[in-house]
Amino acid sequence: MRAHTTIHDHRTARAAALRSSSGSALIELAVVVLMLVPILLGATEFAMLAYDSIEVSDAARAGAAYGSESTGTASYSPGIKSVAAESANDVSGLVTTPTVFYSCSSTPSTQNTTQPTCGSGDSVLTYIQVTTSATINMPIHIPGLGSYTLNGQAIMRVR
Repeated sequence: MRAHTTIHDHRTARAAALRSSSGSALIELAVVVLMLVPILLGATEFAMLAYDSIEVSDAARAGAAYGSESTGTASYSPGIKSVAAESANDVSGLVTTPTVFYSCSSTPSTQNTTQPTCGSGDSVLTYIQVTTSATINMPIHIPGLGSYTLNGQAIMRVR
């Protein structure tokens, strides 16, 4: 009889230990989930912000590429703005600012807002600069993190 009681006692003790460990596992899972959710939300917000930043920068590049086709397209602001907006169609509120500037071939780092008089042998170089910006409000609201202003800029020589 004693052997039967001992086996029964071991089974009861094992069942009690299993019930105790399953409760502990549930609590540990809850703690891990509570720590992982903010990390995943932050990673998602960072990825969305990176994507929008690429869109804003690419819009500046697309606008500058359009403007660099000729002196006519360089001075046609509505066309440059339209191309930039089409390039960043996922970003709302994109602000595009095209600027034409000039320099002499001997001093290409000097920027002039009007065509300069260059020395003999020099030619006037025309450039288009397109600056884009957008304020992004993230759909996931994390305390302390609100809206972000993203900027893009591209400079190309006009052909």
